[in-house]
Amino acid sequence: MIKSKKDLRFYLAADKYSLGITYSSPKVQDVVWKYQIYLRKSEYYRNINTPLVNKVLSVFYKYKKHKTGLLLGFDIADNVFGAGLRINHYGNIVVSPKAKVGMWCDIHQGVNIGTSNNIERKSNVPIIADNVWIGPGVKLYGDILIDNSIVIGANAVVNKSFPKNVTIAGVPAKILKSEGTESINVAASPSRSINFFKLYPQFSEYSGKM
Repeated sequence: MIKSKKDLRFYLAADKYSLGITYSSPKVQDVVWKYQIYLRKSEYYRNINTPLVNKVLSVFYKYKKHKTGLLLGFDIADNVFGAGLRINHYGNIVVSPKAKVGMWCDIHQGVNIGTSNNIERKSNVPIIADNVWIGPGVKLYGDILIDNSIVIGANAVVNKSFPKNVTIAGVPAKILKSEGTESINVAASPSRSINFFKLYPQFSEYSGKM
């Protein structure tokens, strides 16, 4: 969660790195990057104990995030995703505000991370750990844990927990192989996140934090 200016700088740098962007500021076509910047600044100004001017900025970035999200098809609440988020494409990504997703998430279009309600009407939401690749069309819901370094294949329906370092797919999802994101070259790969901290040693204190 972003609670300080250093946190904000870390999240912005990690997201930019995961998106594979090497230049300093967004270009016209960088609408997804712009959205992620608005998301992080909305989180920052929401989380800090702010004077009036910062409350105005909180409203401003919340509006910018909402407006850009409508354009792209994103419905993502503040304080859900850890640093190093990569949204690969615009188009229909819906995430419950109660869900929690760790660092270095690589997510594609058509994904829904939602809730299921039990007989006591308690909302059960997924917890997704670090270095997880979520393919197009994936649906995750319920009181489940998706552990570190999991690959979730396209169009999978995930309604139960899975251990780390596996590839899952299917309806309902099942383990296909005992290899996860450590065995492929994507933004969610652990080797990529390790390299980030080598390139940005000023953020080394965040290594390993969800």
